[in-house]
Amino acid sequence: MAKRDYYEVLGVGKDASEAEIKKAYRRLARKYHPDVAKDDPQAEEKFKEATEAYKVLSDPEARAKYDQFGHAAFDGQGMGAGGFDPFGGFGFEDLGDIFDAFFGGATRSERRRGPVRGTDLRYDVTLEFTEAAFGTTIEITVPRNETCPHCHGNKAEPGTPIVTCEVCGGSGSVRQERHTPLGRMINVVTCSRCQGEGKTFKQACSECHGRGVVHRRRQIKVNIPAGVEDGMRVRVPGEGEAGSRGGPPGDLYVYVRIKPHSFFRREGNDVVCEIPISFAQAALGDEIDVPTLDGKAKLKIPEGTQTGTVFRLRGLGIPGIHGRGRGDQLVAVKVVTPTRLTARQRELLREFAGLSGEDGSANGQQQQDKNLFRRMREAFGSQGRSE
Repeated sequence: MAKRDYYEVLGVGKDASEAEIKKAYRRLARKYHPDVAKDDPQAEEKFKEATEAYKVLSDPEARAKYDQFGHAAFDGQGMGAGGFDPFGGFGFEDLGDIFDAFFGGATRSERRRGPVRGTDLRYDVTLEFTEAAFGTTIEITVPRNETCPHCHGNKAEPGTPIVTCEVCGGSGSVRQERHTPLGRMINVVTCSRCQGEGKTFKQACSECHGRGVVHRRRQIKVNIPAGVEDGMRVRVPGEGEAGSRGGPPGDLYVYVRIKPHSFFRREGNDVVCEIPISFAQAALGDEIDVPTLDGKAKLKIPEGTQTGTVFRLRGLGIPGIHGRGRGDQLVAVKVVTPTRLTARQRELLREFAGLSGEDGSANGQQQQDKNLFRRMREAFGSQGRSE
C-alpha cells in the first residue's frame, strides 16, 4: 500500500512553517495516541504515520530531500519505504514517551518506577434461575498473584540491601546507538536487569525468588444482586492481581450465566409462563393455581377465554437490579383438547356441537400436550425461592 503524502498526513500545506507543522502534529498526537483513542483499532497506525511525517518535515535537511524526491528520497537508507523507523533518533522509548514529551508528564521509564495497579481478573459462574431472580451469595476459588508476605513485594530477602542498578545507573533505561546513512540514531529501552525500576536486590527473596508476588488460590465470597441478567458482570473491588511498588490490587469481575428454567422464561423483569386449561375451564371460567417464583398464586379464568390469552400477575416477576420495583408474571393459557373420551363424553360433545350448529365429528382433535402439564407440575414442586 502506497504511503500518503506527509503534508497530507499532517493536514498542512507545503509552505507550512515549522511551528505550523509542530502544531498539526500535536493535534493528531492528541487524537490518535493509543492511550487516548482506545476504541479506535487504527489509532496506533495513524499515530505512527503522523509521527513519521513529523519526523521528516520537522528536520530541514530531510524535508528538503522529501520536497525534491518524495518518499523515494529515503528508500534504501533506513527511512521511507525500505524500513523507516518512526521513532529512531527521537530518543524516546515508545509511543507514551513521545506523547509525554509533547504534552508534559513523566517519561514512561519514570512512570514504571512508580506504583503500578494490579491486573483485573475474570471469573465465570452459572446460576439457577431463582438465584439470579432473588440474588444469592456464592463462594468461589480464584487463582491469583498476591504480594509476597515474606518480602512485602520488594523482591529482596529481608535484611539484605536493595541497591542502585549497576546496568542503568538507576535511570531504569539504557540508550542504544546505531549509525545510519542519516546519522546516529538513539533508542532508549527498558533496562533488562532491573526492569525499569532503577534498583535491584543483592539477594532474591527466598519465597518469591525475586518476583515480589506469590501464586495463591483464594476463596472469595461474592454477593450476587437480585435481578442480575445473563451476561452481566459483578465487580468485586480489590480482589484481582496484586499491584507492584505499592500500587493497589486490581479488581475481580464475576461474569454471570443463568440456567434456563423448565417452566419460566424471562423477558426483561417480567416472568412468562404457559398454563394448560381444559375446554370446560375456558368455556365456563374457573379459578386455578398458578406457579410463581414466590409460590402458588390464584388466577381467575373468565368465561369464554381463548387459547393464547395472556393474564398479568402484578409484582410477581423479577426484582429490579438496582432494588427499585419488580416486574410482573405473564401467564399465557393454552386450551388443551382431550384425546381420550368416554362414550358419554362423546355423546354430550355431539349434542353440544349440534346445538352450536357444528359438526360433532372428533376428526382433527389436537393431541393433549402432556409435556406442558408435566412442566407445570414440576414448577409446583420446585416453587419458591431457593435458599
